[in-house]
Amino acid sequence: MTTVVFLMHGLREGNPLVRFALEISPNPLGALLAIKMLGLVLGIYCWRLGRERLLMRINILFALLVIWNLLALMLG
Repeated sequence: MTTVVFLMHGLREGNPLVRFALEISPNPLGALLAIKMLGLVLGIYCWRLGRERLLMRINILFALLVIWNLLALMLG
């Protein structure tokens, strides 16, 4: 949801994959949902392969991205 608020305030998406999905999709929420579903599928795949350490690192990365979005909203 922070990405939606981020975009509503006129800030540009920094993730090239998400930016591309937003550009080609007629609906931004559909693009974000598709990206989230892709992340979920990759997360389940890693979990089933026993890659818990990789999942922990990915979760930390996404937490940092949310913090970045919140800081950009507060400062922008």
